[in-house]
Amino acid sequence: MTQYHYQQQQSPQELAQQFAQRFHLLAGNVERVIRGKHEAIELALICLFSEGHLLLEDVPGTGKTTLARSLAASVDAEWRRVQFTPDLLPSDITGVSIFNQAQQKFEFHHGPVFANIVLADEINRASPKTQAALLEVMEERRVTVDAEPHPVPRPFLVVATQNPVDMDGTYPLPEAQLDRFLMKISVGYPDHVSEVEVLKGMPTGPQVELLPAVARASDVAGMIDFASRIHVADPVYDYVVALCAATRTSPHLRLGASPRGSLALLRAARVKAAAAGRHYVVPEDVKALAGPVLAHRLILSPDAELRDITATAVLGEITAGTPVPQAA
Repeated sequence: MTQYHYQQQQSPQELAQQFAQRFHLLAGNVERVIRGKHEAIELALICLFSEGHLLLEDVPGTGKTTLARSLAASVDAEWRRVQFTPDLLPSDITGVSIFNQAQQKFEFHHGPVFANIVLADEINRASPKTQAALLEVMEERRVTVDAEPHPVPRPFLVVATQNPVDMDGTYPLPEAQLDRFLMKISVGYPDHVSEVEVLKGMPTGPQVELLPAVARASDVAGMIDFASRIHVADPVYDYVVALCAATRTSPHLRLGASPRGSLALLRAARVKAAAAGRHYVVPEDVKALAGPVLAHRLILSPDAELRDITATAVLGEITAGTPVPQAA
């Protein structure tokens, strides 16, 4: 596994090109297992380097869990999987204090959330109380027990999955909790050629358990720090705000994107720019990520729901109608 070091004497452009090489090395490694889903893999990596969290919603069998496992395997970091069920308790995720009789005091035993990458499988099957416990850690990046904070490691990425079918006995995430996820995407069915490759490769093809780690947790942390320093010009700031403001005045929407959505869109755009080998953000970076970052934060008006208008379609109209800043 190659070790990466950022050299302070290098120019921002050289550092951005290094970032792009490492980003695509990770993406290519994951694609050894997840065939034909380049866009979904890149969006998952953008979430990782934006220090955000990812919600995967799709029908069973499309590779949601495999995508999360492949991403974890590609980074030499600690990862945990939690299968969400109706009887799962908040302490089953965050940890619990247990009395140590030998030392006559309580000791905190860390739960599975204390890992770099946490897979929350079928998050909508757990009770709202348990969902809230996980989402609190996602936002605060720490667990507070008996007034003592316990920070989670860095990097920290939660990949949650949920199925849009068989909704009996599930607890859909409220809009306020959906807002905690940087992106919501679907993996989708593979194309014909990719599915044939999957069939030919089984069972001798690349498996998640055999996938090599191509980056360390410290490498990812360094890439996160670099991405946060990508230059953003004032017209791009204005463009991000204009897009989000347009969602708040759209007649098709009852609730538009909050300032948290603006911040999320900007963070993701910085990573996309670095992944393209640039040390600056262009409006196309913002436009390309508007759907995955903002769509799940919008609440449609009753009239739009009756007319089967989707949030993605509304965003498409907004991005098409918002003037894109031009280079000077």
